[in-house]
Amino acid sequence: MNEREAILARIREALTLTAGKPGAHGGGPGHHEPAVSPGPGSARQWLPVVGDSFEERIALFRANSAELKTDFYLLNTREELAKLLVELRDIEGWQRIGSHSGSLTQPACETLALPVCRTDGSYDVHELEKCDAGLTECDALIAQTGSVLVTSRSAGGRALSVLPPHHVVLARREQLLPDLPAAFELVKTKYSPNYPSFASLITGPSRTGDIERILVLGAHGPKKLTILCL
Repeated sequence: MNEREAILARIREALTLTAGKPGAHGGGPGHHEPAVSPGPGSARQWLPVVGDSFEERIALFRANSAELKTDFYLLNTREELAKLLVELRDIEGWQRIGSHSGSLTQPACETLALPVCRTDGSYDVHELEKCDAGLTECDALIAQTGSVLVTSRSAGGRALSVLPPHHVVLARREQLLPDLPAAFELVKTKYSPNYPSFASLITGPSRTGDIERILVLGAHGPKKLTILCL
């Protein structure tokens, strides 16, 4: 049997299998009902189910982060956060960082004691490109997909989370959301009717597999994504 015949045989075999009912989620071991029961027309009936407790959701976010090649750290104190930032600075040899004003980013910049390209006001995009890392806050972390929700208002504009080769996200435990519908509802509740000019779901570092299906990180944005959750 040549390769073409093998592919067609697998297709014919797949067509004989009955697909599960959408939204059923298997009901097998580890199955959990969602915290909000999905009614008719709810997006949740089509999406993977997320556990109810914080522990289940943080475990799912951690597992998704590992699969996506995102470095995720759950920290207990600001001292732990400062220590880890200094370790990252020293290990990677940061000389300059990009950041913006925020209750988490401001102390982080002071701890790092490096030149900062601030994107709150006018700035030179060429200077931002020279930064070794971009430190931003975010709107939410999404357990279901391991994604970070950022907007131009929460993450220092459009370019800060894109241009530096290492994106470091500073977040809080209470920003962990279960799923995508909750994230969209957050944006609506937080910003409506005056929405930000930019919103993005960041799911792992930038990547492509276009060339011979070989995964390459840093193709269209940061090569490394680190999330520090306080």
